[in-house]
Amino acid sequence: MKLQPLRTRDPEQLRAIARELRVSILRTIHHAASGHTGSSLSCIDLLTCLYFAELRHYPFQPDWPERDRFVLSKGHAAPALYAVLHRWGYITSEDLAQLRQLASITQGHPDSRRCPGVEASTGSLGQGLSVGHGMALALRGQAQRVYVLLGDGELQEGQIWEAAMSAAHFRSANLCAIVDANRLQIDGLVAEIMNVEPIAAKFVAFGWNALEIDGHDVEQILRALEQARATTDKPTVIVARTIKGKGVSIFENKVEWHGKAPNAAQLERALRELGEPPTAAAP
Repeated sequence: MKLQPLRTRDPEQLRAIARELRVSILRTIHHAASGHTGSSLSCIDLLTCLYFAELRHYPFQPDWPERDRFVLSKGHAAPALYAVLHRWGYITSEDLAQLRQLASITQGHPDSRRCPGVEASTGSLGQGLSVGHGMALALRGQAQRVYVLLGDGELQEGQIWEAAMSAAHFRSANLCAIVDANRLQIDGLVAEIMNVEPIAAKFVAFGWNALEIDGHDVEQILRALEQARATTDKPTVIVARTIKGKGVSIFENKVEWHGKAPNAAQLERALRELGEPPTAAAP
């Protein structure tokens, strides 16, 4: 039986949800024969904790004024976001099955004009933190918070640091950036292409509160989100150390799985490793 949408801070329940979301991601990408497998799997534990434990949101009224905002700056990980939105009822199974199809609401990168629950159209890397900070400024003095998920390779974009400087200057404590630091980008190791380390120290130098965690440890993620919420004088960045392709051995730490879909045999193996019966391949 599939878990139903719920709000929980129970680590076991969150891990179970994340496992099922991994299954959904892989079935969806396989069905589309296109999509970013490694990037979606590396961030799904973070999205699970955000959407099922932290964010205030209401799927039956996506534009609810009191909602918290989430911006997927690393927009190529859209299958992970769509899996979460589907579980909550923002989108349907039919929408998932149309991933990357012409005119579908589940485009290869999130489209806020079409897809319920998507706050910003992203995918052109480097822009999401600026968008999120703009939202945070607009919500100053209110209860709503803004979360932005970045990739570590994305930190090579200069606009990220302009936004970081601005957010610190305006003391946007309602803004929380999360870096999915999986060490790989489309063409190799981040450290070899353009090293961005030390990430936490750089954000601290810009005036941020910085936390560093294991991005697959649910308890650590929850504590970091609590600490970010409790910080009231500056924005917070959570540097989440993750594994690209996390959860399936043939995908983990493999740069070639940045943007490749599994074939039928690879999907079947992945589902076995995730403890899921390898039945129909549709999402």
